[in-house]
Amino acid sequence: MKKFLKEFLLRGLICASGGPIVLAIIYGILGANGTVEVFSPREVCMGILTITLLAFIAAGMTAIYQMEQLPLPIMILLHGGALYIAYILTYLINGWLHNSLVPILIFTGIFVAGYALIWLIIYSIEKAKTEVLNKKLKEKL
Repeated sequence: MKKFLKEFLLRGLICASGGPIVLAIIYGILGANGTVEVFSPREVCMGILTITLLAFIAAGMTAIYQMEQLPLPIMILLHGGALYIAYILTYLINGWLHNSLVPILIFTGIFVAGYALIWLIIYSIEKAKTEVLNKKLKEKL
């Protein structure tokens, strides 16, 4: 657990600065499109703080895959669950997602589908790499 916590903090701190950069880009696009022309100091402050925390958690949670004591499906569920909670809370706190059943269900469906798609891509790439390595090993034997 100590190794995980150290790795979580290190990864989170390295990537936390990316959150405000992403938020600045989003705010810039909203301003350029005329969607939003004015942000209150509260909105800007909450946006910066919550996005920084979100980036910290998203990066830090990748440390879960360094823990060899847990089976991969459990690590995937823990990682996905932590990301889901971090994202939905960030969106709700900032008012980017309406706090009602339908928008939350839509968000949940999109999140689960996106997370599953990313894992399917990762699995396919890693499986192909493993097959190439196994083939090379067989050729050397």
